[in-house]
Amino acid sequence: MRYLVRDRLLGIGDDYWIEDDHGGKVFLVDGKAMRLRDTFELKDADGRVLIDIHQKMFSLRDTMIIERDGDPLATIKRKRWSLLRNHYRVSLVDGTELDVSGKILDREFAVDYDGELLAQISRRWLHLRDTYGVDVVRDDADPALLIAVAVCVIHLAEKERGID
Repeated sequence: MRYLVRDRLLGIGDDYWIEDDHGGKVFLVDGKAMRLRDTFELKDADGRVLIDIHQKMFSLRDTMIIERDGDPLATIKRKRWSLLRNHYRVSLVDGTELDVSGKILDREFAVDYDGELLAQISRRWLHLRDTYGVDVVRDDADPALLIAVAVCVIHLAEKERGID
């Protein structure tokens, strides 16, 4: 399933819709302004909060926390850095680790589990300006979680580069 995300609306306090490949509104990213830490909510089309995303306070490296129903689901932080590619590690509470790597700021990256592709994030497929796609490859993958991961790593990469 492919989801379309309008780019350049990713500031804190900005709200933006994520659409399916038929133009239907599927998720709303609700940025919460005026908070001590960076905070987002991923809501379904009916406004129900599916995932809470916030910055971890008092950590050595920038870290984002993903929660579902008030329970921690995942922690995301930069794994390593090189000139051409960014790498982030997503540590799920069950011990599973996802690897996010690619050109995050260019919106060309992948989310893998144990070498198997779960989602591909790219602008290549799209002709719409300032839009990127989140292509969830596996049928058994959690689209809300993978979209939350994409939102987090883009936010962390932009913050690291001073783009906010």
